[in-house]
Amino acid sequence: MKKRFFVLAALVGMSAGAMAQKKGFDYTFYGQVRTDVFYNSRSNSETVDGLFYMYPKDVNPDADGNDLNGKANNGFYVLYTRLGVDVKGPMLGKIKTSAKVEADFRGSGTSYSTVRIRHAYFNLAWNGSALLVGQTWHPLYGDVAPDILNLNMGAPYQPFSRAPQIRYKFNTKHFGLTAAAIGQSQYLSVGPSSDVPGTTSTVKSQSFLKNSLVPEFYLGLDYKATGLIAGVGAHLSSMTPRTQSVYNDKTYEVNERVTSVSAEAHVKYVHGLWLMAAKSVLGSNLTQTSTVGGYGITATDARTGEQEYTPLRVSHTWVNVVYGRKWRGGIFGGYLKNLGAKENVSGLIGTGTNIDQLTTATAELTYNLPNWKFGAEYSWIAAWYGNNDAKGKVIDTHQVDNHRIVLTALFQF
Repeated sequence: MKKRFFVLAALVGMSAGAMAQKKGFDYTFYGQVRTDVFYNSRSNSETVDGLFYMYPKDVNPDADGNDLNGKANNGFYVLYTRLGVDVKGPMLGKIKTSAKVEADFRGSGTSYSTVRIRHAYFNLAWNGSALLVGQTWHPLYGDVAPDILNLNMGAPYQPFSRAPQIRYKFNTKHFGLTAAAIGQSQYLSVGPSSDVPGTTSTVKSQSFLKNSLVPEFYLGLDYKATGLIAGVGAHLSSMTPRTQSVYNDKTYEVNERVTSVSAEAHVKYVHGLWLMAAKSVLGSNLTQTSTVGGYGITATDARTGEQEYTPLRVSHTWVNVVYGRKWRGGIFGGYLKNLGAKENVSGLIGTGTNIDQLTTATAELTYNLPNWKFGAEYSWIAAWYGNNDAKGKVIDTHQVDNHRIVLTALFQF
């Protein structure tokens, strides 16, 4: 009996200590249970076993001329079920403190149904300023994104990435300034998979940015009014594709770098039951944001095999219009164009470098109740594949289409 009393007293003491530590905190727990069923008329470039969809694969004929990528496929998953907590912390002097931790079961790579961090950051706010440290949406994703059922959220037209970052925001009544230094964690840049000069086989890795010793940088300016947000942004990245080269059976230390600058403009307007949004990006080597592109080899040192590079430029634009509340209909259109490089290249490193154009047209209808959403979405996606010319542009193209249907049921709490 005495032993039970002491155990109970210890538990009460521990609980009292925990309550004392939590003084001044406020927690809001939230989450969702989401199911997705989808159908594709052909094989596609995708992740999460087709849940995160990009674009149709090129024709791949067998010995009889049959397209091996022409087979239809489908899937049924609950991997984007998620849990999260928003935390309001005690004042730090005159600074408001808060934090967010959110996870889902998407996993990474080819490992699914495993817990993955989506957001994990703390935020300090004072006098119109806010400093965020941790992982959240990449600034190129920003505050303007399509309102659609597809889990790719408009990729590859919309930059899609969550990344560790240090982000500062300053807001006045109508204007907002954003500056950020950004790393990479789950969404990675593409680079050469070999240290042999001239290789064009690729791999996704943190090492390309980590070895450069320079994070990505973003600077943006927004104008805000009732129902309206419009702004522009600029992005800089500087990567190190290789730190060594194997050339003529000898290994050399090399100092390689590819630096690229991208720009974007966005607008979103909400009025009554209407939502209209659009974004246009002139991208340069933005493979870490779930889009196509990369860079090309412009020169190779005759003795060491050290290479020089130039980024590929890709233009991508999307428009989204949504109307309704209980019954909500929406359309989405996206267009992407490979603009090639400014210099002649001897090889290309990246994703989708043999795609000249991509276009998507989507229509959806959702039925919305408190805490519930049921929806259906149809998408037509076309890709134009071909051969690369001297500057990496794609010529002699042919068209490949995919038809995609998504059915979604969502319970939010």
